[in-house]
Amino acid sequence: MIIKTAEFIKSSGRWQDCPEAVMPEYAFIGRSNVGKSSLINAMLNHKDLAKTSQTPGKTQLINHFIINEAWYLTDLPGYGYARVSKSMRKDFEKLINNYILNRKNLVNLFVLVDVRHTPQKIDLEFIEWCGENGVPFSIVFTKVDKLKPNAVLANVEEYKKELLKTWEDLPEIYITSAEKKEGGDAILKFIAETNAFLKNNKVNFL
Repeated sequence: MIIKTAEFIKSSGRWQDCPEAVMPEYAFIGRSNVGKSSLINAMLNHKDLAKTSQTPGKTQLINHFIINEAWYLTDLPGYGYARVSKSMRKDFEKLINNYILNRKNLVNLFVLVDVRHTPQKIDLEFIEWCGENGVPFSIVFTKVDKLKPNAVLANVEEYKKELLKTWEDLPEIYITSAEKKEGGDAILKFIAETNAFLKNNKVNFL
């Protein structure tokens, strides 16, 4: 997929305030500091489209972008950020859960995982929640440039092994590096193919 246009639409503090659900939507989520905004910018070839920060937990709203005037990309708040109050964490959780479960045009959720770490409980629990609620999702490993290739493969295999303890089949898995702009093309190819399928089958979200 060639990115011709990528434009920020709005930030929403409630899922009900999101843009009208008239086109396919793909959301990105992960633990704070997983490199979500950096990956979005690299994938879309826009340096400052999604706001990056050295401070984890910077994204606190649902941020919508329209791509090629044909589909929405959504940047969701990170989950599991410890340096906020319990009440704020609950607010984030409620915002995220309500958006994921109620957004009718959400086609796929890309769950970002830092490949440098062994399987984390919070990521596994979120993935399990997606499965229990029938949420279509893919797993995106980030920051692969920070490890040697053998270490990347080993960590990904460890993750697969952990997931297969409770899953019969694994979701689509992508290996990415925002720094080296790797893996984003595969995600965009998936989105392009999915959009074509939806169009051919005349799927209407409203």
